[in-house]
Amino acid sequence: MSDRDKSSAVRQRHPFSIWAVFPAIFLADLLTHWPLLRLPYYWDEAGYYIPAALDFFRTGSLIPFSTLSNAHPPLPSIYLAAAWKIFGFSPTITRVAMCCVASLALTATWKLALLTTGRQPVAAATVALTAIYPVFFAQSSLAHADLFAAAATLWAIAFLLDAGRANLWAPVVCFSLAVLSKETAIVTPLALAIWELWLVFRNRDRKHLGRAAALSLPVVPLSLWYFYYWHRTRFVFGNPEYLRYNATATLTPLRVLIAFAHRLLHITAHMNLFVPVLLMFACMLLPPLKEEDGATRPRISFDDQAFFYVVILANLIFFSILGGALLTRYLLPLYPLMILLCVNTFRRRLKQWPTLVALSAAGFIAGLFVNPPYRFAPEDNLAYRDVILLHQSAIAQILQRYPHSMVLTAWPATDELSKPELGYVEQPIPIVAIDNFSFAQIQRAAQLTQPYTAALIFSTKYDPPRLPFSLGRRNEAIDTRFFDFHHDLMPAVIARLLDGAVTWQAQRKGQWAAVLHFDRPQEARFLEH
Repeated sequence: MSDRDKSSAVRQRHPFSIWAVFPAIFLADLLTHWPLLRLPYYWDEAGYYIPAALDFFRTGSLIPFSTLSNAHPPLPSIYLAAAWKIFGFSPTITRVAMCCVASLALTATWKLALLTTGRQPVAAATVALTAIYPVFFAQSSLAHADLFAAAATLWAIAFLLDAGRANLWAPVVCFSLAVLSKETAIVTPLALAIWELWLVFRNRDRKHLGRAAALSLPVVPLSLWYFYYWHRTRFVFGNPEYLRYNATATLTPLRVLIAFAHRLLHITAHMNLFVPVLLMFACMLLPPLKEEDGATRPRISFDDQAFFYVVILANLIFFSILGGALLTRYLLPLYPLMILLCVNTFRRRLKQWPTLVALSAAGFIAGLFVNPPYRFAPEDNLAYRDVILLHQSAIAQILQRYPHSMVLTAWPATDELSKPELGYVEQPIPIVAIDNFSFAQIQRAAQLTQPYTAALIFSTKYDPPRLPFSLGRRNEAIDTRFFDFHHDLMPAVIARLLDGAVTWQAQRKGQWAAVLHFDRPQEARFLEH
């Protein structure tokens, strides 16, 4: 029996019932995220996705106008607006709606695992580990377009691997939904289309031509969206600054090489993913076990593995070339594939494989609460909750002590103070904006003429003081050049440079926030550093 035939037999062994699995996954996801559902909006939620969805909710405009438009497709805005229309606008409704999307992605993961392994214990373990993997868990209640794209992409892959389906309409529709959620999702169907063309030459089988053509169809709805966006704005890719930051400024060969190295770490080691990956490689040193009938425990077929590797490699390369920020949420569809490969290897080669699943789960749970000893985005684990709580406390201090102040601060606190719909204030507070709290920006703040009398300052990046994996000043220079790295000054230093006083400050697991007060309308003179 060929590898393809064995794969088909595995697919047909276990019928799949979405109605039995999805409700259980959704309930579990909702319960585990319960303490997070009331949190106000965070970072890119506050800066783009919630304002964009609110613009559609209030006016029906597919192109946001209350925030700088990035030409992102409108499907997330439509979905969130529908949820608010039915249940009302609140962070809780938004987060429950996102948990629903995450549950759809996990249900697709269940189906993928059954299709490729035929084993429900493997499917259950894969879903459980994916659900608690820190990056996936954190993103499961955040209103980012990447979760929509990941769910649709995983379903498209599952439909493609289902040998019982003769037509490709289901995966094409899913891939189209993915690209209408996030434009960068187009990389997966195009990579698979190229793979199908390669199979035409390798296998001399012309049926792959039709599959390649079908997998290219999601380009059509994405092109229509861009045409509509151009027709309304005369820009194709958002705005010139967005295009520069995410595309033209990222094409330096050295930057692409460094970004690819980061991406490899993201998909093999980040947030304790190294635990199952290293255990998988250790298991591969062992011979495969036998089933009760004497047959060797099956691997995921080589054809299916090749399918996974094409998806993984294409996304790693694509997001090393494009995207100004190395956010791990861009790789969200890849983590279930990696975890599935690990779990099936555990079962195939070790009788006590549930122990390895438990060790992996322990590593992931630790990663949720314990920050790694290197710089990372707080949205990769529960550190984002610490940021929100710090900002809430700082804003409460300003409202209590300096309710009529003009506040000096940086994004995203500029939006948190000026937009009540984000959940931090009931009335807008006037702000004076700077980019961050680096030395250069504080020097700029000292020269401003606006009469700010308070300041909300905070750590704009997670930057632990003792960094065991730092590569020194050379590495920091590269990060500054290519990845917008900077050092935030500490509150006492900023207060001294601006002739103010620190009246409140707090820290949570390496991140901090502080409130500064100035006794008079600011006419600061800059002190030598």
